[in-house]
Amino acid sequence: MRVRPTALLVDLDGVLRRWDPEVPARIEAEHGLPAGALEKTAMEWPRLLPAIVGEISQAEWMAGVADSLDAPEAVAEWQRYRGEVDPQVLAFVRRVRTAGVPVAIGANATDRLDADLAALGLTGEVDAVVNSSAVGAHKPTREFFAAACEALGRTPNQILLVDNSDRFVRGARVVGLSAYRWNGPADLPYLRSALGLP
Repeated sequence: MRVRPTALLVDLDGVLRRWDPEVPARIEAEHGLPAGALEKTAMEWPRLLPAIVGEISQAEWMAGVADSLDAPEAVAEWQRYRGEVDPQVLAFVRRVRTAGVPVAIGANATDRLDADLAALGLTGEVDAVVNSSAVGAHKPTREFFAAACEALGRTPNQILLVDNSDRFVRGARVVGLSAYRWNGPADLPYLRSALGLP
């Protein structure tokens, strides 16, 4: 019998932070790059992996992207965009914490994560930040979720992960976390109920 979660692990990108696809599209058009080239190049796994497990810095990762595209100005402009906080998700996080339920951000991220959180006004809005580049392991590995459990002071079956990746949700369930595939703010009433909030 599954216990009710007593802690929340929330994904950053795609859940708490939103990205406007028009921003990179505009940059690509202005710099003569193919549509989608910035994200496609940055997210190539052999290029991305070292950055999200702390083997290279954000700056080194982006330098590689700039070299590959021969477009340093475009990459620099793209990097100045930090996305936007989803106000409904932030309000939910605040409500969860007010109810005494600890919340952590769990993100595959680089050494720039703390600066991003500060720029977004999220510093102090959660009880812990589990950054893959600091842990040295990425979602959905066991090591990443073990670090999340330690940060929240909970066993796996006491934590609810909310993530927009099916693969990460499945990985969390394998190691015993409750996990919910995020589809958008319409999911919030269900999540409040899952955590026993009114």
